[in-house]
Amino acid sequence: MQDPIKNQIHTFRMTHTLKQFIINNALYLALIQAIVAFLGSMFFSDVMLLKPCVLCWYQRIAMFPLFITLIIGIIRKNKDTWLFVITPAIIGWVISIYHVLLYYKIIPDDLAPCSTGVSCTTRYFELFGFITIPFLAFTAFSVIISLMLVERRRVARLA
Repeated sequence: MQDPIKNQIHTFRMTHTLKQFIINNALYLALIQAIVAFLGSMFFSDVMLLKPCVLCWYQRIAMFPLFITLIIGIIRKNKDTWLFVITPAIIGWVISIYHVLLYYKIIPDDLAPCSTGVSCTTRYFELFGFITIPFLAFTAFSVIISLMLVERRRVARLA
């Protein structure tokens, strides 16, 4: 039989260690997320040959420079990197929210900016009934924004 106090201490240490890891490595984790989003986007368009809609292009415009900005910020140890990353990430996040709402028909199709070419609501990919390309973009931007808020707090504590 296991000692409940030891389990609580072990759980606290794991939680504390994970939290500290995220705090200390927020920029690196955001960089990994931005690279995964970039590669995922390229996979969908270049391997699966899915043409991006207008909203997907706007989200790419917001996402693609993030990994370059993060690399430069990490190399230069710039304390304001979070600020340079969070601004386009919020713009992409807002676009992705609009895209998700459009995709799930919460916003009517006639409000879609995709009047010609590929439709913003075409169901190319769906995993587990809810993980879609717009949802993946929303998740990626949400993770990056969250990590930049963690980085902002870490930098403020150092000042």
